[in-house]
Amino acid sequence: MKVIFLKDVRGIGRKGEAKEVSSGYARNFLFPNNLAQAATSGSLSQLQAAEEAKNKSEAELIIHLKELASKIKNQELVLLVKTDEQGRIFGSVSKELILSGLKDAGIITTEKIEVLLPKPLKEVGDYTIQLDFKKGVEGSLLLRLQRQP
Repeated sequence: MKVIFLKDVRGIGRKGEAKEVSSGYARNFLFPNNLAQAATSGSLSQLQAAEEAKNKSEAELIIHLKELASKIKNQELVLLVKTDEQGRIFGSVSKELILSGLKDAGIITTEKIEVLLPKPLKEVGDYTIQLDFKKGVEGSLLLRLQRQP
């Protein structure tokens, strides 16, 4: 019997996948637990339409992320930090501080970006920070850490 999975079933199928299973397994376990539904022609066409819409929205997201990456590449983020006399930062500048600085500056809004920072920054100066926008899109940002007056 062919079914469409409504939820992930470990070792059997993933959500949105159409797969052939035994009819007893479908009737006795999958259907009563709302894990799958029978794959009729209507439900298969509905599944295909949903998959096409998902692919279209993902393509639009990738275009948006590429535009954002090129916009960020040409910008500089300045963070004011407290330092001692030698220019060493009290504490450190972490990924979270850089992300909040990007949001405060209005450069990003709800995008989920990962800052690829090998170690926290502990001195004032200019840094090129690598960013991962997910979906295979990467970029960089010029970060300037300045001493707080």
